[in-house]
Amino acid sequence: MTGSLWPMMMPLAEADDDTICVVGTAGHRIRYADGNEVLCGTSGLWNANLGYGNEVIARAIAETLRTHSYAGIFRYENAPAREAADRLLAAHAHDYARVIFSVSGGTANDLVMKLARQYHELGGEPGRKLVVGLKDGYHGLTFGAHALTGEDLGQRGYGVDTRLVRHVPANDEEALRKLFAAVGRQVAAVVVEPQLGNGAVELTASFLEQLGALADDSGALLVADEVATGFGRTGEMFASDTWQRPADLVIASKGLTNGTMPASALLVNERIAARFQSTESLLLHGETQAGTAVTAAAVTATLDEFDRLKAVESGRAVAVALDARLATWQSTDERVRVVRGRGCFRAVELADPLEAGAPLPPRYVPGLIRHIRRAGAQVHGGPHGIQLIPALTYSAAEVDELLTAVRAGLDAHTETATA
Repeated sequence: MTGSLWPMMMPLAEADDDTICVVGTAGHRIRYADGNEVLCGTSGLWNANLGYGNEVIARAIAETLRTHSYAGIFRYENAPAREAADRLLAAHAHDYARVIFSVSGGTANDLVMKLARQYHELGGEPGRKLVVGLKDGYHGLTFGAHALTGEDLGQRGYGVDTRLVRHVPANDEEALRKLFAAVGRQVAAVVVEPQLGNGAVELTASFLEQLGALADDSGALLVADEVATGFGRTGEMFASDTWQRPADLVIASKGLTNGTMPASALLVNERIAARFQSTESLLLHGETQAGTAVTAAAVTATLDEFDRLKAVESGRAVAVALDARLATWQSTDERVRVVRGRGCFRAVELADPLEAGAPLPPRYVPGLIRHIRRAGAQVHGGPHGIQLIPALTYSAAEVDELLTAVRAGLDAHTETATA
């Protein structure tokens, strides 16, 4: 039977499949329309960091729907948004002055590109228009964010304008220095994920130090895109908490409402906010559903639950268990080529079952994901393998269950591929 839904990021020819149609979630479990129930190893889309069905967050949303219905921040303010902004500023280890709410990681990256360019124009440097990102970095698929995204995701075919964007390889300090030597005074901002969502590649301390120094020397803004890494995902509330040179702007999104509402937030430092305030300038960015009272209530409730559940500490314990299981798997299975990432954000690069020494071809990844789902777990695809993004509230037994299902699915996939 042909349905009416057009799902995202998959060929329409593969739609209407009950094996991927979710009919219920609870805790760390997902139930599909074909009757299969599996352990979630993806935290939704990396956003349900506390698991599914949190009652405190659900009650906060329901109550604010009754008391506020719709109240936004388009030429107005609302009390829940004020409270959520205060709480977000307090949650980051570094000092920020203001919070701008948006509706997604992609739109927040669009907002960053606009804000950075206007900031420099207000400072008498209208020629600063370039925005620098990392090759293989991912920032979203709205037109601005799509241009900034460093993966080849059809930008040319969609007519995405990349003329004011530059990319350098992650952790390539020489390439970064060369770029800034050539065009540093034209750079408005450098936007980086502390750990690349594509492949869980961590930025080294040395690379981050170089980024900070070049930003300071050139006057460019440094932006931490923490859409994926924020809210405890890599062992701290925000990965950029540990940066010696704080980011000027920090983007949060996925874990912001524990996946319950479309939301993102941009944390803005005092220097940037002061320039807009002192010049009485208007930032031309507005979204109907940004910073609504209901969304803000979800943000505050999520932060409350992070405190109550000691979620960051819990995530660190999950990461220790994950470290041990992944190390054992890698040492006993020649199909595991590389394990990357930290905290509850890992990538496992696998071997080609048919060609010795080669990585798993991308065409095999969807089939591998299906085999793992049949074996009892949902995981996310990654470069030449899979990504494991468990909730911060997993038990040690669930870490074991996840790795058992992954290995069983890989066995089934290898058997099929070599038959």
